[in-house]
Amino acid sequence: MWDSFWDFIWYSIVIFAFVAYLMILFYVLADLFRDRSTSGWLKGVWIFFLIIVPYITLFVYLIARGRGMAERTVEAQKVAKEQSDTYIRQVAGASATDQIAAAKALHTEGTINDAEFEQLKAKALNS
Repeated sequence: MWDSFWDFIWYSIVIFAFVAYLMILFYVLADLFRDRSTSGWLKGVWIFFLIIVPYITLFVYLIARGRGMAERTVEAQKVAKEQSDTYIRQVAGASATDQIAAAKALHTEGTINDAEFEQLKAKALNS
């Protein structure tokens, strides 16, 4: 399989470069489809050149649109976080008002004291 140690080193470098290329390619493709300001035709041109001259196109894309890639990634992460937070609140089903009402009922029953009620109220208002 390998004739020498240097063949092994060379194959390792080639495999590393190929995996790195694939990671960058998928990141660029994800960014390309995430960008709402780019038209479909322009996206098609980018993809065409990614197929025809992949390495050059990747470097040109990273140089030309690198800053926008970071901004779009941050924006996508914010949207994903907001959606997951909304989903968690929806599934949990307890709004701040519901939590305070439940705490007030416990306070009225005498299960919790004034300090615990204020603590639960503050926690519900902060969430």
